[in-house]
Amino acid sequence: MIRKLRIQFIVLAMLSLFLLLTVIVAGMNLLNYRSVVSDADEVLSIISQNRGVFPNTDGSQGLGGRRPHGMSPELPYESRYFSVLLGDDGAVLRVDTSRIASVDSSEAADYARAVEQRLSEKGFFGQFRYIKSYEDIGVRISFLDCGRKLDAYRNFLLISIVMALAGFLVVFFVIVFFSGKFIRPIAESYEKQKHFITDAGHEIKTPLTIINANTDLLEMDIGSNECLSEIRQQAKRLTGLTNDLVSLARMEESEQTIPMIEFPVSEVVQEAVAPFNAPAQAQNKQLLCIIQPMLSMKGNDKAISQLVSLLLDNALKYSPAGSVISLELVRQGKHLVLSVCNTTFEEIRPDQLSRVFDRFYRSDPSRNSQTGGHGIGLSIAKAIVTAHGGKITAQTRDGHSFLISAVFSASKI
Repeated sequence: MIRKLRIQFIVLAMLSLFLLLTVIVAGMNLLNYRSVVSDADEVLSIISQNRGVFPNTDGSQGLGGRRPHGMSPELPYESRYFSVLLGDDGAVLRVDTSRIASVDSSEAADYARAVEQRLSEKGFFGQFRYIKSYEDIGVRISFLDCGRKLDAYRNFLLISIVMALAGFLVVFFVIVFFSGKFIRPIAESYEKQKHFITDAGHEIKTPLTIINANTDLLEMDIGSNECLSEIRQQAKRLTGLTNDLVSLARMEESEQTIPMIEFPVSEVVQEAVAPFNAPAQAQNKQLLCIIQPMLSMKGNDKAISQLVSLLLDNALKYSPAGSVISLELVRQGKHLVLSVCNTTFEEIRPDQLSRVFDRFYRSDPSRNSQTGGHGIGLSIAKAIVTAHGGKITAQTRDGHSFLISAVFSASKI
């Protein structure tokens, strides 16, 4: 249990860190990419408004010699761009590649024809950002070389991912190293609790034995009476509770060291069911068993037998007279499913199902004196299933049916 708690702590911490780093890296790179696109679109907007070139600030061409607001004087000399004017029939009317050396007129025309087929007014064509502007004689497509900025963006993306992964690994090793210290107080408290239950159980057995012996002596001297019967009944009840607590503590202590062997589980379950036929008949209840033959599993046969006894005992205690109790053991693919189903006195609410395996939990505490249960049997059942690497669940179909299913790994036939 402590090992599982430590693993859950590490997984939760690393998952939280992974999500945080993902949001940070994705956010930074998204903003970086949008900045590249925004800057390129701003430059292309100026070029397209001035018929494919930057405006001359001396007034000889376009915009009356006024530099657009926010435009750097060096921007026309830093930018590498070209434009192509296409007629309404798709013919190339004019090509201007004077501001770029890596693209000739033929390539520029090919780029323009390819982009002209696209529905989008702006976008990327390779490393070039383009924008379409419509004139009287056709459409002008202006291209801006964004290669250097895109390379810088990709390098930043790669570096940020590598740094995030490096940080993730560093934190992972730190958390793994210190997780033992974080969990240690909980582990120590848990171990002390288990040892206390075991030690207290042994200490309580002695006075219980003395109480039972003295009750027998008093009955021999003064005869049987209601008070002595009540003392004997409550001592028996306390003895059963003590044994259950000690059994649960031992089961949890040996969770990782329980001896596992290959055994015929069908025969073990059949033998565990047999003693419950007579009590079921005495209580006017019908016990139906469906046990698939020749099934085997790796585990502890005594623990599985105890599991069957606990589930059937719980079903007998909390089912009304005249009801049917069914037990089923079948193979489903690679798993063995052991299920016990019974009807209940009171309606079962969905919120109760998640608590039925808690210690001392009862859905109806007022029936304690009638059932004689301590609310710990299903806790022991869960510990047995967990020790075998299985999973146990509780379900209800209509609020009055109570189905407990334990799923184990089946042995290969």
